[in-house]
Amino acid sequence: MKQNKGWVYLLNQQLVQQNNQYTITNASISGETTSGGLSRIPGILSKEKIDYLLIVLGGNDGLRGFPPKLIKNNLLQIIQLAQAKNIPVSIMNIRIPPNYGPRYNKMFTDIFAEVAQETNVPLIPFFMESIAVVPKLMQADGIHPNVEAQSLIVDIMAKEFEQLIIDVSLEK
Repeated sequence: MKQNKGWVYLLNQQLVQQNNQYTITNASISGETTSGGLSRIPGILSKEKIDYLLIVLGGNDGLRGFPPKLIKNNLLQIIQLAQAKNIPVSIMNIRIPPNYGPRYNKMFTDIFAEVAQETNVPLIPFFMESIAVVPKLMQADGIHPNVEAQSLIVDIMAKEFEQLIIDVSLEK
């Protein structure tokens, strides 16, 4: 899918139309794992002016069956690096398909709540919860949302970002 069809681009367009004072930077790379995110985050934090960091990583780790302890450790380190620069952080509660078995799926799912609790950061609901269950909103792989789903993701994430901004403003 072209970048100008994705939810981050579309949400930024909406924010411009609403004269909002913030923009969203999508620093992700397709196929990124938490290890990749951890290796790139120091450069991102040093180059960008970041007022808030939302971590949406872990899905590719889970799809590859990476050890939950590794995923958790990487996420904890990413959060620690951002917090060391006084950047507020949230983490998204990522899910993977059930075909990885109940044991791995539970260990994987538990990572995000544990990380949020241990670092005292908000845990954001997975934006795909209501989308992944509608086959016509998914690409042929059954994992990634299609173009039609992007506007729905914009609606979901616009509400999440609005609440995050309110919460950060109240903390200051």
